Amino acid sequence: MDILDGRVADLPGWQECGFELVSHASAVTDWDDEAEVSSVHHPEMEALARTMTGADFALVSNHIKRSPDSAQRHQQLSPITFVHSDFAATHADIIRSSYRDPRAGTAETLARNGLTAETIEQARRIVILQFWRNLGPAKMDYPLAFCDARTVRPEQSRAFHVSNYAGTGANFDALGILAPGDEADNAWYAFPELVPEEAVAFRTYDTDLVRDGATYFTPHSAIRDPEVPVGQPARFSIELRATCLYV
Repeated sequence: MDILDGRVADLPGWQECGFELVSHASAVTDWDDEAEVSSVHHPEMEALARTMTGADFALVSNHIKRSPDSAQRHQQLSPITFVHSDFAATHADIIRSSYRDPRAGTAETLARNGLTAETIEQARRIVILQFWRNLGPAKMDYPLAFCDARTVRPEQSRAFHVSNYAGTGANFDALGILAPGDEADNAWYAFPELVPEEAVAFRTYDTDLVRDGATYFTPHSAIRDPEVPVGQPARFSIELRATCLYV
């Protein structure tokens, strides 16, 4: 499968193709400081998600960092090298239930935004916009690539259950994506040499698109850069999900 250069492609933005490169300089000074990442990066990405989606609220409760050190702690924190998207069509039920009985990070997110679980229950639309940011060298062994959502159909996806993801206690249904009958049926893009002042935003859930039977997800996968030997350098990245609420 050819992976095209998203920097020079004429792409319409996340609402249509599912993903978008954005310029965003974070105020985080130490990406190894988990407390700083939570207190600084979560709210600044909530603000970015609100701007990009026009949602009334955006909630970020946690994040995932992928690096050799993270992978040593749990294998599921390695780069994911099969084509997938993070959530099946029924994910709205999991979102709402997670806020009914909030854990530490979720409770803090509600308090920071002045919300209660009732806001999530009554939201007329829920969109999950994810953000992926490279924190290490611009040229890495397993960068992330994205499939144009306009070139994939819902019936190409298959739900599978994930239990206790990376030891966090998270249980949900994700999507595996079937290979197309013809390689030309999918269009794949990556953004070469991403720097920490950039992020890729990509949609992984939208209750309106689920309702309409449309492609609500953005297939993505880590890919091997043939110019970079494995681990020289290894990928160091952070990703998080903004749950965007329209009330």
